[in-house]
Amino acid sequence: MKLIGFVVALIVLAVAYGFGAVSYSYSSGERAGWVQKFSSKGWLCKTWEGEMAMVSMPGSTSEKFIFTVWNDGVAEQINKQMGKRVSLHYEEKVGIPTSCFGETRYYVTAVKVVDEIPLAPGVVVPVPQPAPPTAAPVPAKP
Repeated sequence: MKLIGFVVALIVLAVAYGFGAVSYSYSSGERAGWVQKFSSKGWLCKTWEGEMAMVSMPGSTSEKFIFTVWNDGVAEQINKQMGKRVSLHYEEKVGIPTSCFGETRYYVTAVKVVDEIPLAPGVVVPVPQPAPPTAAPVPAKP
């Protein structure tokens, strides 16, 4: 009877630890760049895994931000924005027990398109927006 109670207690502790690790965010933030690789991976547990190139200064070596996405809606938004400069909001989760929840510790929860490109600290170039369509001139009545 003691052995069964001990095993049950271990299972409850393991489930509580896993739930806590998935629920708790160690840190959160934003990173901006160009998503260059994004795919759905996994044999049993499918997650979206991606790689974003971040360039701090033109001509400098890009840094890679490797991330995971759990939400299919966020993954769809990232797929629609491929090739554009985006800002990804992420949460860093530490101590997740298996790789079934993703290959990284950075979990993206939101994405938005960035409308300006920084050239240097404090210097940005706005991305030109398409001009609104103009109405055709109405001919004057004689």
